[in-house]
Amino acid sequence: MLQKLVLGSALVAIATAALAQDYPTRSVTMMVPYAAGGPTDTVARVLAQAMTKPLGQTVIVENRPSAGGIIAPQLVKTAKPDGYTILIHHIGMATIPTLYRNPGFNPQTDFEFIGLVNEVPMTIIAKASMPAKNLTEFLAYIKANKDKITYANAGIGAASHLCGMLFMSAIQTDLLTIPYKGTGPAMNDLVGGQVDFMCDQTTSTTGQIKGGKVKVYGVTSKTRVSSLPDVPTLDEQGLKGADVAIWHGLYAPKGTPSWARSPSPPTSRPRRRCSSTSRRRSTSGGRSSKRPASTPTEKNAPPGNPAGQTALGGETSA
Repeated sequence: MLQKLVLGSALVAIATAALAQDYPTRSVTMMVPYAAGGPTDTVARVLAQAMTKPLGQTVIVENRPSAGGIIAPQLVKTAKPDGYTILIHHIGMATIPTLYRNPGFNPQTDFEFIGLVNEVPMTIIAKASMPAKNLTEFLAYIKANKDKITYANAGIGAASHLCGMLFMSAIQTDLLTIPYKGTGPAMNDLVGGQVDFMCDQTTSTTGQIKGGKVKVYGVTSKTRVSSLPDVPTLDEQGLKGADVAIWHGLYAPKGTPSWARSPSPPTSRPRRRCSSTSRRRSTSGGRSSKRPASTPTEKNAPPGNPAGQTALGGETSA
């Protein structure tokens, strides 16, 4: 289900350090900024299980959902920097500073970057009763019903929010957005037919698609994904400029010793933890802007910007 799950050097470094430093001697808490049942929660639980064996201790997943996913980073920022409290977050770590006036933390200076976890594409899905049978019909339906169709997302700064902005920009249509406190509750309302459509990670949509609980109109990657081989990409269906991939990363409080996290390779570049973005400030709910939702980043991104990606998580080479 997960695309490109990477434990790699981060876990090797932590496990090796554990033998030398007697770390950890108790369970480690992984803070999740979104509700249970969503894609970030799913990634966190798979990762926590995989981390348990090399660490020799239980990794406890603790959900702290909030609008935009800002509470968990706030808590990890002020946690004791001893390696026992860590954070998993997605591209929100790169976009939150431009979407919130005062989020209560600075992604570039308040954390130590442990490592990249995964990278997944998104899917455009709609309620099962949506009459459109394919993307062409869906876009026609949107144009004809743009004043009443609703788009659900997991909150301001969430991957689904940003994907929706990019999708609306690509089709040059503003739509009413309904923010939730996580993908879980948003998905529940979509399956129940209370909202019309959303854009979310294959991590959480694949099961719903295969179960026939939602309709799918395309994936946001350049090529089809192995878990959904019969679902065409938006690009191959003629919708250009909607290539989105979402990354998740692990973070520790600033000052956490190197033996409790993966040491970054030597570099003369600034040790920024996230890509800097220039994005207009967004408000909760309401109609989106037609301004494109992605901005380019440096070709050789520092360790804090996983895989040298855009603010939306799409590769800069795309």
